[in-house]
Amino acid sequence: MEFDYEKLVSATDGFSPSRLIGKGSHGYVYEGLLHEEHNKRHRVVAIKTPSLLSSRSQPSSLITKTEQMKKLEDEISVMSSLPYNPHVLTFLGHAEKRLMVVEFMPNGSLHQLLHVSSATTSPPTWLKRIEIALKIARAVHFLHEQDILHRDIKSDNILFDSNWEPKLADFGLAVDLADKKVPTPAGTIGYLDPCYTSPENLSAKTDVYSYGVVLLEIVSCRKAIDVSRSPASIVDWAVPLIEEGEIGEICGGGSGGRGSGVFMEANLRLLRMAARCVSSDVESRPSSGEIAAEMVACLTEPVRSLPLWVSFFRGVVKLKRRKKRLRERMTWPGQTCRVR
Repeated sequence: MEFDYEKLVSATDGFSPSRLIGKGSHGYVYEGLLHEEHNKRHRVVAIKTPSLLSSRSQPSSLITKTEQMKKLEDEISVMSSLPYNPHVLTFLGHAEKRLMVVEFMPNGSLHQLLHVSSATTSPPTWLKRIEIALKIARAVHFLHEQDILHRDIKSDNILFDSNWEPKLADFGLAVDLADKKVPTPAGTIGYLDPCYTSPENLSAKTDVYSYGVVLLEIVSCRKAIDVSRSPASIVDWAVPLIEEGEIGEICGGGSGGRGSGVFMEANLRLLRMAARCVSSDVESRPSSGEIAAEMVACLTEPVRSLPLWVSFFRGVVKLKRRKKRLRERMTWPGQTCRVR
């Protein structure tokens, strides 16, 4: 869909700083209030502009401005080519001067949820974390099926909608393999595959590495790069612990799976998968489809593997309910039949 440029300017109060909700490597994101004439309502959207278009006071060269515009144009091209997917940020349209309109995500990023302390929020539960990991794995698998490589998977680019559903966002570095272009290596330090040193090294396994870092982040609640710790890299810290079976050291953040042998076993499977994702042996890394399947297994395993006493308790409850129903059926006016 093509939007009227002036309407988008009006929706953001002329790209007012008070409407600014995010900054990326090549674009600023504003909250916009669009009037929908067909139903006489207003719709909240996110509007992305080239950085240099929105920051008028920022000095820049003509080359830099051209690069900024080209990156956003490429992002619009990738996002507009994708069919709808519930785990990927929804593209709504664009306007002249390369403005992009996407769905508004009011609940921030996974990075904020895991690492930004708040008096009103706490780290998500273990099950919620794995649900997030599963949905993002499905998003990555969906992109790879469309021959799209994201190239910048990180917790900052996983956003939450009004229902706290996670979606993969920011396609500024995404590449469509069908275009046969060989882009210069790019990404975010801490998430960037160290094996991606030249354009020819780019593959789906590049995204898999970045996803593996996010998975370690989800399980441990530790940042991908934390200069206050040694080693600073989450990969350098976690992989040796996983190899030694010291997963308790990794799963200590928040409420992530502590105390239960069942959940610790599932965490071990998750961490082994994460270690495979960030392996220096690119060929040994799993595919995005294999990752998604393992996430499903980790979610269902605790349910299948409930302790025996839980199964016994559930059996007792069912037996009592069955006896109650029998008593109700066998009780007649003036007569009572006991069920033992």
